[in-house]
Amino acid sequence: MSAARTLDHALALLQFGDSMFPVGAFSFSNGLESAVEEGVVHDRSSLAGFVGTAVRQAAGCDAIGVLEGHRGARTEDRERVRLADAAVFTRKLNEEMRTMTVRMGHKLAEASVRIAPSPGTSAWSRDIADGLTPGTYPVGIGVTLAGLGLPETDAFAMHQYGVAMTMVGAATRLMRLHHLDAQSIVFEAGRTAPQH
Repeated sequence: MSAARTLDHALALLQFGDSMFPVGAFSFSNGLESAVEEGVVHDRSSLAGFVGTAVRQAAGCDAIGVLEGHRGARTEDRERVRLADAAVFTRKLNEEMRTMTVRMGHKLAEASVRIAPSPGTSAWSRDIADGLTPGTYPVGIGVTLAGLGLPETDAFAMHQYGVAMTMVGAATRLMRLHHLDAQSIVFEAGRTAPQH
C-alpha cells in the first residue's frame, strides 16, 4: 500500500470516527446519566470502571455487529448485513438505547452516501429507507468503513473508541471531571478492551 493511500485511510478513519462527526453521539450518554443519578458513578475511579465495563461488553455485542456489517458489505451480502442489524437492534434493552443506535445509524448512512458513496453504503441506505432493516449505528460503521476500503480492525477500533468517548463526553457534562482525567479513562479503556 502506498504512503498516500495509507494517509487517505487514516484521514477517513479520523473523520468518520471523530466525536464531532454529525451523527448525534453527543446527545446520548450510553446509560451514564442514569448511573450518575443513581450514584453508581460518582468519581474518576467509578467512571473508569463503568466505561471499562461498557467497552468490554460492547466488544462482545455491538462490535460483533460492526464486524458482521463490514464482512457483509465487503462481500456484497446484503442479507448478512440485515441479519447483523436485526441482531444488534433486538439486543438493545431499553428505548433510549434503541433510539440512540437507530438515530445515529440513520445519520451515518445519510452522511456516508453523501460524503463517500459506495455500493455498500448505497444499498444500506436504501434498505433503511425501504424498512428492510432498522439501521443501527454499529452495523453502519462496518458498512461505511468497508465502503471506504478500511479493514475491519479499524471499524472495530472506531466503534470501541466511540463507546468510551460518548460516555466520557457525557461525564464532563454530568459530573466534576478534569479533562485530562477524561482522556486518561478513554486511553485506559482502549488498552484493556478485548481484541476482536
